[in-house]
Amino acid sequence: MDRTEGTPVSNTLLERRYGTLGKHSPLFYNEPIHLVRGSGVWLTAHDGTRYLDAYNNVPHVGHAHPRVVAAMSEQAATLNVHTRYLNDRVVDYTEALLATFEHALDRVFLVNSGSEANDLAFRIATQHTAARGILVTDFSYHGNTSALAAVTTGLTAHEGLGAHVRTFHVPDLDDRAQAGRDEAEVLDEALADVDRALASLQEDGYGVAAVILETLFSTEGLPRVPDGYVSGIAERVRRAGGLVIADEVQAGLGRVGSHFWGYQRHGLMPDLVTLGKPLGNGHPLAAVVTTDALMEQFGARNMYFNTFGGTPVSAAIGEAVLRIIADERLMDRSERLGRLIRERLETVVESRPRLGPVKGAGLFFGFGIFADDERREPDPATTKRLVEAVKARGVLISRIGPTDSVLKIRPPLALTEAELPILLDALESAIDEVLPRSGS
Repeated sequence: MDRTEGTPVSNTLLERRYGTLGKHSPLFYNEPIHLVRGSGVWLTAHDGTRYLDAYNNVPHVGHAHPRVVAAMSEQAATLNVHTRYLNDRVVDYTEALLATFEHALDRVFLVNSGSEANDLAFRIATQHTAARGILVTDFSYHGNTSALAAVTTGLTAHEGLGAHVRTFHVPDLDDRAQAGRDEAEVLDEALADVDRALASLQEDGYGVAAVILETLFSTEGLPRVPDGYVSGIAERVRRAGGLVIADEVQAGLGRVGSHFWGYQRHGLMPDLVTLGKPLGNGHPLAAVVTTDALMEQFGARNMYFNTFGGTPVSAAIGEAVLRIIADERLMDRSERLGRLIRERLETVVESRPRLGPVKGAGLFFGFGIFADDERREPDPATTKRLVEAVKARGVLISRIGPTDSVLKIRPPLALTEAELPILLDALESAIDEVLPRSGS
């Protein structure tokens, strides 16, 4: 078994993986990286190569954070049972988690993954509304259960879009097609698209159960939406009898810098908030946060429990993550570093016509790559080359968007100012290689 740093990778490791996980389980990069160690924002490969992790939001407070590791091991050495027994550690955690939300969002279901959270949120919404219709953006991903495969528009899913699902397009004020247009006009047009989707659900007899929104619209390519867009969607869905689900797996826990939860940037008060990966810093911990009324209605009709959702070990880890975010002021850091990154990147893209505007918020950012100076034709092939060139310089990033032509840069919040030059220099050097300035 090859698990030791500094030893050569087994020539058969990939074949062994294919022999168990199969060939359809995705791997990053042209040449996959065999990782053996992580610490903070750094990852170490089997050959000793170190990479700055500017991609992973799962280790939210950093890979192998000592306080998370200690909380996990200490609680595992003490007690680990499911929530059908009383345990103060679990209640301590749920109280701490709910304290980060508005007062009305005062109840929580603990589960294991974002997929489970979104699946449960749909179940709650359909029972509450007695409707089946789901509204989702036309390029998004919210999980991999059967119910979620039916609403998947941003990844390959053989099931196809469910008959009870309608999609709408998210506008991007940075799109050249919107150049010169009044923002209010773009907003009215986008909300009219939502109105058409809602009307279709009602006309076909499905009614409206819910809309689900990932509040950074990251899979959609980090579009810059008009003011009032998200709240306008919520208002229309509620008028049609539906609930609003905020998917905070990507945007939550202080990542956007300005707010603890991404939906708060839009002045939105959701009915259900779904949480996933970063909540446990890599340990399987997720949640649905909702109101007392919705929980009471659902609980009275269903005996719902989750054997591994919210065990004392999971609760100990989750509480450690919340305390680290507060103690290390990671939300403030995300906002501060996000501003510095934006300033540098705006200078970079300004001098290169084929690079689009800087997108995102806090420590989730990127920009588009285009095949023409007019920025009308996205260039996924060049975007992929750029991701590989950044990797060759020891920094890991990825790409997103309907055409896979927007850089996806999303480091753990453990990133510090000292590491910014490593990230930004690698990015700019790779751009100079792949997309040199005109005349150079």
